[in-house]
Amino acid sequence: MTTDWLGLTGARVLIAGAGGIGSGLARAFHAAGARVMVADASDAGLDALTTGDAAIATRRADLTDPAECARVIDDAVAELGRIDVFVHAIGINNRVPIVETSDQVWDDILRVNLTSAFHLGRRIGTAMCEQGAGRMIFISSVSGRMAHADHGPYAASKAGLDQLAKVMAREWAAKGVTVNTIAPGYLETDLTRDYLKKPGILEGMVQLVPAGRLGTVDDLTGPALFLASQHSGFVTGQVLYVDGGRILV
Repeated sequence: MTTDWLGLTGARVLIAGAGGIGSGLARAFHAAGARVMVADASDAGLDALTTGDAAIATRRADLTDPAECARVIDDAVAELGRIDVFVHAIGINNRVPIVETSDQVWDDILRVNLTSAFHLGRRIGTAMCEQGAGRMIFISSVSGRMAHADHGPYAASKAGLDQLAKVMAREWAAKGVTVNTIAPGYLETDLTRDYLKKPGILEGMVQLVPAGRLGTVDDLTGPALFLASQHSGFVTGQVLYVDGGRILV
């Protein structure tokens, strides 16, 4: 086994999202020898990536805006030379019953979680098909499969994301482009931290996970690096559940 078993040294990686998952994956790809750029609408996560010994290129952009998506992709190609790996790791949620879900909340969640994946994925997928190779990874959720209460628009967006990725995978497989989704179970991230602080929530969630704990961002890095690596060329159109067995319950 070589020191670069994954074959990611020098790979050009664009990550959409600088939250807990996006930032964690950015650092993992950087540690694997890849050249990484991260785009997000918030400065907070981006600023943390630009300091220290492992400085990573960043761009601030509203990734729900098709024009901004195009600008970020052009910037990534200009700085990195091309995009070998694309990771979509942006998402929002609003935990309320469907009857209390406003039109605006529905639109916002679908626009951030799903429509941004379409705009970014379509443009990057076109470029990857032209170059004859590429890896695309979308961060989904077990909520795309499980009917969790108070997750109406979020679950719909993640189920849609899984299916969008499968269609991309089918259309682009012959061009050397693989498209997969990683579906985490319950994770402790910026998106869930306040919710997990509510009385009884953390304990109740842990009881639903056969592994006996919630996941962490580190649990996602190995699967993501594999799906981006030289060893995953025959893996496409898959939903990889990283959930401690949650979907078994």
